[in-house]
Amino acid sequence: MNGSQPIELPDICQQRIDHLLASGKRAILGVVAPPGAGKSTLAQALLRRYGDALQVVPMDGFHLANSELERLGRRGRKGAPDTFDAAGFVSLLARIKSQQVGDAVVYAPEFRREIEEAVAGAIAVLPSTPLIVVEGNYLLLDDAPWPQVRGLTDEIWYLDVPDTVRHARLLARHMQFGRTRAAALDWITHTDEPNAVRIAQARQHADVCVAWL
Repeated sequence: MNGSQPIELPDICQQRIDHLLASGKRAILGVVAPPGAGKSTLAQALLRRYGDALQVVPMDGFHLANSELERLGRRGRKGAPDTFDAAGFVSLLARIKSQQVGDAVVYAPEFRREIEEAVAGAIAVLPSTPLIVVEGNYLLLDDAPWPQVRGLTDEIWYLDVPDTVRHARLLARHMQFGRTRAAALDWITHTDEPNAVRIAQARQHADVCVAWL
């Protein structure tokens, strides 16, 4: 997506967000899709539209550190489900879900692509924020502990994006952050796409599928 142009939110997104906000209670919305589908772009568009009523907490903050991935022999599969601290992510969602006005701030980690590492305590989740948008690849998986995510969210959306569009975005992203074209294509083929297949297999658990370009 072209970040220089305003992004028009699908009507279904605005309708469902308005419904969640109308409840008057803390709500958590999950946004899930394969790599390159534009989850972060949608989350930022929602943030611009709804302002202080909404905060974004990406799942990517729970990437295991590169040093730990090296120890586990998983560095070459970074981005696969077992390269995240899934239990830690679930625990954070539980804290966010129970947070009420007057409670302490809940701090969440944030993944920084420029260093390929997560930074602890980078996102301050305020108790006064009614809607938290959590975006990530694996919110719908059936393997433990991922199913707990569905019980801690009020809705989960699955973004439908043509594979050709996703692949082009992934190639541009990997090259932007230092990979050669050949290395980027290899990573897409052997890492991103196996993960994408697994993510798509769980789409039936989503509350709604959103066409998103």
